[in-house]
Parts: sequence; structure tokens; C-alpha cells
Amino acid sequence: MHIGMIAGELSGDLLGAGLIQALRVQIPDVVIDGIGGPKMLEAGFHNHYPLETLSVMGLVEVIKHYPSLKKCRDTLRDHFLQHPPDVFIGIDAPDFNIGLEYIFKKAGIPTIHYVSPSVWAWRHYRLRKIARACDLMLTLFPFEAEYYQQHNIPVRFVGHPLANDIPLQTDKQRVRKRLGLQDDGVWIALLPGSRVNEVSQLGEPFLKTARWLLAQRSDLHFIVPLANSKLKTLFEQQVAKICPDIPLILLEGQSREAMAASDVVLLASGTATLEAMLLKRPMVVAYRVAQMTYWIGKRLIDIPYFSLPNLLAQAPLVPEFLQDQVTAEKMGTAVLKWLDNPIQNLENRFLELHHSLRLSASQQAAEGVLSLIPNVSKSLE
Repeated sequence: MHIGMIAGELSGDLLGAGLIQALRVQIPDVVIDGIGGPKMLEAGFHNHYPLETLSVMGLVEVIKHYPSLKKCRDTLRDHFLQHPPDVFIGIDAPDFNIGLEYIFKKAGIPTIHYVSPSVWAWRHYRLRKIARACDLMLTLFPFEAEYYQQHNIPVRFVGHPLANDIPLQTDKQRVRKRLGLQDDGVWIALLPGSRVNEVSQLGEPFLKTARWLLAQRSDLHFIVPLANSKLKTLFEQQVAKICPDIPLILLEGQSREAMAASDVVLLASGTATLEAMLLKRPMVVAYRVAQMTYWIGKRLIDIPYFSLPNLLAQAPLVPEFLQDQVTAEKMGTAVLKWLDNPIQNLENRFLELHHSLRLSASQQAAEGVLSLIPNVSKSLE
């Protein structure tokens, strides 16, 4: 059996690796090739291009790298048309993958897209293209599957791998001991994002919030995990400018450990909010972008919430602050509210959501893939 697979960034590499491992349980000699990262390669994947080829963010960067992206796309298109796989799987990277999926589907190759684009939030017109390109959409969240069902597009909700990776309960004191943190202190984790533009937008307001909080409560300590040395250097510059004397511990990586060790998390919107929810930590979520980007996006996006816990619950479980609302006093007040009030109800709700996503996503996704290959699906029944 031959499967084509293209992942667009490190998060897709993790999903792809889990899917490959689950597929090999059913079909040990399956051949899987395309574009993947280190985790997929460890699982026995055959790479045509390195993952970094597609890891390009932002309009200007995409335009700058367009010739190499087009060459990569055309080469992969020709390869899979000349050597048709039994099924092709695009993992995230919709702007790159869905166009290829359309070509392959027209050529009679079954196609799957793993990780839904946020069509439920904006650019709804992409649904028509998805319907023409994909035989099956695999979604990480139930509200996404419901949206596709409403539009009669074949879909399978598989859950999220993080829900299986993260235990239902975590020991805060044990994690603190592992990180060398004061056991009985009150710790606030600050996560201003995993990209330069996010830390540039949120680093200073988060530090101003920490400074404001210390003026209200002098017993607080702060822990800040940064994704890499470049972000750590940027944040250190912000610390020197805003509050050089703040009781702050900086980590390179270890974001999950920092959240698990904290009493409250102040963080940028994104996958980290899902991790904080699965760790059962109360959180305050913020996001800020360039003013022109916000002005355009405000007119295109039509959702009541932007953080994953609130989207999953379809209710305001955690406070959200966007753009001009990202101020020290507003965010600091929300953090203090979590510290001063019982959070048992929140933890119970987070536990319910954790169970709802804990479906062994990789195995579910593998079943979805094999269901599109007639001879295999019959033999596995």
C-alpha cells in the first residue's frame, strides 16, 4: 500500500507521526511519502522535501518564497500523479494542500484533509473548494465536525492527540519540584506566544500586567517559557525595559511544565490555551495584532469567542481580551479574580471537555484513512 502525506509545520509533523504509527499497526508494510518533519521520519516516512520548505508565515514571506514553493508543489503534484497513492492526506497547511487535493481527487485518488481550516470563523467561501477537493475531512474538535455536517461535507471528528498525551490530572507540586520552584509560592505563568510577532505584540503588556499585579499582591512569582533562544532574547529586552526587578524565571521551552506548575496562566490565544485547559489551569487569554490586520479581520470574522476553551464549551469559561482591551489593569484584574475565587466548577468543566477530546485521535484518524481504501476496509471488518 502507498499513502501520500504532506505536513506543513511542526504541529502537523506530530499529527502525521501519530497517524503513521497507527496505520502501521494495521498495515505494517505501508509506504508513506511526501513532506514531513523529524517525528514522521522517525516513524518511517520518506521525505521529498524538508518540512521547513512549507514553514513560511505571513503574506510577504510567502511572496518572497513563492518560486521555491511553486517548484515544490509542482514536483509533488507530478510525483503523485505518476505514482498514484491509494490515498492522499494533507495535514493542515490548507493553502498548499487543498489545491493539490483537488487535482488528485480529479485524477481519481481518494483525498483526506486532516485539521480543518477555520472556515467556521472566516472565509466561508472556502467550503466550496473543500467540498470539491476532499473525500473526507478529519477534525480535531466537535464544533468543526458539526459545521461540515451542516454543509453536507463528509467529516469525521477524531479528537485531539493532546487530550491523550496529557493526563486527566497533574500534580502541581511535583512539577514545581522538577522545575526547582518554590513549593508554597503563588506562581503566574506568562505565555506571550510562540512567534516573534506575537511576543512583540504581547510581551510588554504581559510584563506591565505582572508589574500591576505585584502592586496589588507582593507574594506573586512569575514563570515565562519561551519557544526558542530568539524569543527569549526578545523577551529579556522587554523585561529590561519594563520591569527589570520583577521576580521572574525564564525558561527555554517547557511551556507545558510551566503551565502545570502555575496557579493561573496569562497567555496568547492558540494551541497553548488547549494545553492549559487540559492541565485544568484557570487562564486569561489575550491576542493583539497590527491595527490594519485587526481592522480587516474584524469585518471578516464572525465568532463569539476566540479561545479554544470557550469555543469548545460555546460559553465564556475564561476571560478573553482582544486588541485595545489588552491592558495591564483589565488582564491583571482577571488574574486576581481567579486567585481569589474557587475554581472547582471550572476544573470540572475542563475535565468534561478533556474527556470529550480523549478519543485516541491517531487511531481514529487511521480508521478514517483506511475506510477510503475499499479492499483494505473490507479486510479489516
